[in-house]
Amino acid sequence: MLFPTTIAGSLPKPEWLAEPNMLWAPWKAQGDELLRAKRDATLIWLKIQEDAGIDILTEGEQARQHFVHGFLEKIEGIDFAHKVEMGIRKDRYKAMVPQVVAPLRLKDRVHAFEARVARTHTKKKLKFTLPGPMTIIDTIADRYYGDRVKMAFAFAELLNEEAKALQADGVDLVQFDEPAFNVYMDEVNDWGIKALERAAQGLTCTTAVHICYGYGIKANTDWKETLGAQWRQYEQIFPAIDASPIQQVAIECRNSKVPLDLLALLKTKIVQAGVIDVASDTVETAEDVVKVIEAVSKFVPKSNIIATTNCGMAPMRREIAEAKLMALGAGAALAREKLG
Repeated sequence: MLFPTTIAGSLPKPEWLAEPNMLWAPWKAQGDELLRAKRDATLIWLKIQEDAGIDILTEGEQARQHFVHGFLEKIEGIDFAHKVEMGIRKDRYKAMVPQVVAPLRLKDRVHAFEARVARTHTKKKLKFTLPGPMTIIDTIADRYYGDRVKMAFAFAELLNEEAKALQADGVDLVQFDEPAFNVYMDEVNDWGIKALERAAQGLTCTTAVHICYGYGIKANTDWKETLGAQWRQYEQIFPAIDASPIQQVAIECRNSKVPLDLLALLKTKIVQAGVIDVASDTVETAEDVVKVIEAVSKFVPKSNIIATTNCGMAPMRREIAEAKLMALGAGAALAREKLG
C-alpha cells in the first residue's frame, strides 16, 4: 500500500490524566489510580487512531510526562530530587532537569506496561518512540561523567537494552527521537550517528530516527523565525544518516522551510514525511495532505513515503489533534487515489 500513515509519537493527554495543553504536565492521580488512567488514555488513543485510518499506531506516550524524562525515571544514577535549571538545545529554552550523579544502569524495564497494553489491544503495526542519546544528554545535567560523548554512549547502551525488550513485546518499529540533530550538526557527524547506531544495534524490527525543529511551543516558533528563508541544517547531516543502518527518517514537511530537495540525499531510506503541521491549530484538509505528499514524491520514490505528523502533539488541544488525525488518514487515502 502506498503512503501508509503514522504519527510522530505523542498525543495530548486527557484532562483527567494530566493538565491539558502543556508540556511537563503534572499528573492528576497517583499509585494504582494513575496506572489505570494511563492505561485508559492509551486505549482511547489507539481507538481514535484506528478510526482515523492510521496504519502504524503509537501508544501516544500517555504514560510519560515527557518524552525524555519518561525514559530517565527508570535509570539508576540519576538524581531527580535535586533538579537544576539548564539551557536546552543550545539555550533555546530553559528547563529544570535531573542530574547524572553515578554510573547509569536500568533499574528494570522502562516501557513494558504501555507497550504491552498497546500490543494487546491493536492488531495493527505498532511503533514505539524512545529519546535518542544526543537528545537525552542535551536534556539532563552531568555531575558524574564529565564527558558528553561518554555519557551519550552510556545512555545508548541502556536504550538498546530497552529497545530489544520492546521488540520482544511485539513492537514492529522502534523510533529514536533526535531533535538535537539540527542543533549540533558537527557533533552529529563526529559521534551522534555512532551513538544512535549503538542504541539500535542488533534490532531486527524496523528502526527510525525522528529529527525536527520541535514542538509548536513559543520557544521553538520564536527560534524558527531566526533561521532565515530556508532551513538547510539537514544538508550537513543527511549523508551521514543515509550511510547508517537506520531504516527510516521522520522529518517535517508541512509549512516547513526545509527545502524538500534535501530529501533526495536520503537515497536509501524510507521517509516519514510530516504532512500535518503541529505548530498550528488550523486543521488540514485531505487535499492539503495530498499536496505535501505530491511535493515530497518529486524527491522520494512514492513507495518510500510514509505520511506522518511534523512532530508530537502532546501540547495540542485534544479536539484539534483528533481532527488532524482524521485529516491525515483521509489525505493519505485520497493520495492513493490520485497519485497511486
